[in-house]
Amino acid sequence: MRVITLPEFGSALELSEIDTPQPAAGEVRVRVHAASVNGFDLAVAAGYLNGLMEHRFPVVLGKDFAGIVDAVGDDVTTYAVGDRVFGVVTKAHLGDGSFGEFVVVPTVTGLAKLPDQVDFARGAALGLAGTAAQAAVDAAQLSPGSTVLVVGATGGVGNQAVQLAAAAGATVIATARTALGIAQVRLLGASEVVDHTQNLSAAVLAAHPDGVDVVLHFAGDAATVLPALRAGGRLVSTLIGSPDQLATDTVTVVPILADPTAEVLAGLAESLAAGRTSVTVQGSYALEDVAEAFDDFESGARGKLVILP
Repeated sequence: MRVITLPEFGSALELSEIDTPQPAAGEVRVRVHAASVNGFDLAVAAGYLNGLMEHRFPVVLGKDFAGIVDAVGDDVTTYAVGDRVFGVVTKAHLGDGSFGEFVVVPTVTGLAKLPDQVDFARGAALGLAGTAAQAAVDAAQLSPGSTVLVVGATGGVGNQAVQLAAAAGATVIATARTALGIAQVRLLGASEVVDHTQNLSAAVLAAHPDGVDVVLHFAGDAATVLPALRAGGRLVSTLIGSPDQLATDTVTVVPILADPTAEVLAGLAESLAAGRTSVTVQGSYALEDVAEAFDDFESGARGKLVILP
């Protein structure tokens, strides 16, 4: 099968052919119809996870996927050949990614059935971003009337978080700069928009002198938005590993690590199928154009970029 690999640390990505994997007990093989780009994938390609996770070279990149089950391993009873599925590759090592024609994944986590109402591109764009956004909004402990600043609102995680926060009854302040970005976040539920290229804290405090209740932090330097929070507020971030990384004794800092359980994935998919939430797919790329997709991601995508093997 064709895949995108990182052959070794420091090398460029390659379009390669490897043996099609076989599912072991408790696993299914998915014929990938779509995958999507995440910041995690760029970090792997750049070698940033060297020493943090086991790499089994050549490493096939890709976390998110959507497709059809085409083989099942022993002891699998919850999925069958022909099932439409989506999810996130959640193995403890790096090597078996979704940027290819097939991916083998365990059924215990990172996998859920994809409703017929959701196409493969949107399904592939939902997994990691939706899971991270749901975890962040849960940790924010929002209530009706809360004020929340979403930093990185035009990205995949931010898109989902704006919708979830608005659905919780919060007043959402979203970051955006271009006319298209501003229109997008307002359509998703933002009540106010601030330009992320300016002093964010100053802009927020101009409209909310006492500060906001919550910052959902998905982009940039978290320290620069701490002043936007009221005393006793919460900063929830997918980009920090420990509260000790931020020097503050006035707000609660909550690091977030996405946990794509079957239950969370199923809930996200059901919400998307019912039309309560949406996924913005900005562009799609052939497998051989993954490097171009990475460049576009770094330039600042509005929503998600999808790979079509």
